[in-house]
This record gives sequence, structure tokens and C-alpha cells, in this order.
Amino acid sequence: MNPFSVLQRFLGFGDDASSPEGHPRQVVARGGLIGQGLELRGEVSGEGDFQILGKFEGEISLMGTVHVAEGAEVDANINATAIVIGGGVRGNLSAATRVEILPTGTLTGTLKSGSFTAADGATVKGEIWVARAPHPVPSLADSAAPAVPVR
Repeated sequence: MNPFSVLQRFLGFGDDASSPEGHPRQVVARGGLIGQGLELRGEVSGEGDFQILGKFEGEISLMGTVHVAEGAEVDANINATAIVIGGGVRGNLSAATRVEILPTGTLTGTLKSGSFTAADGATVKGEIWVARAPHPVPSLADSAAPAVPVR
């Protein structure tokens, strides 16, 4: 068997999509991609990163990072761990950790995040709310004086 055939079988494209041990092969991918020139409307949710090179309209809710590439167009509400914008985005954004607007990025909408950066050349039109995640308030028991042993 030539190396190309071995690679095809390993990736599950050959005649036999099972492993050398005879077990069915599982493909595990954690994320998604909308390629350049593609348009998609709908809802995306789950865990993993999501990269948009084309056009997307709808709702995105992910435990992961949403990347909007330069030239991409997004008309969506986005709720993710982190959001990086290099293209055009219209909608309400909420990121648990950070939102980053690259020099080619444009945001029109409301943004709520723990951290926000916009590079020189970026365009932002709308409301920006930056607030750190709340830290637990220590209780009185945590700050009390140490106990003195009684004899």
C-alpha cells in the first residue's frame, strides 16, 4: 500500500473507514468554519471555536472563540468566551473574557465583555460595557481573628 493510500485510510477516505484494529474510526472536530464565498443563516451553539470567512446571519452561542476574518460579514448576536473581529459585525456581543477588534474590523452594536481592545484603524459604533467578572466577597468568618485555644 502506498503512503497516500495509508493517509486516505487513516483519514477515513479510503475503501475501509475502520482503524487497523478493525474498529470504526471516529472523527473528532471541536469547532466550525464558514468558508470564504459561503453564506449561512441560522443558529450556532455548543463548544469549540468558530471561524467565519464568508457571511453569517443569525445567533451564535459558544463556549469558545468566534473569529470573524477580514472581509467576512456577520449580522448576528454573539455570545462566546472570546470574540476576535477582523471583518464587519452588526449585532449585540457578549464575551466572558475578551473582545478584540483588529485594524480591519468594524463593529456596529452593543458589546459587553471583561476586556476590550480596538487596534488603530478599527471602527466601533455603539455601546461598550467593560466589567471584570465579579470576585467573591469574603465572608466575616474568613476575616475573623484566629481562634485562641482554651485550656
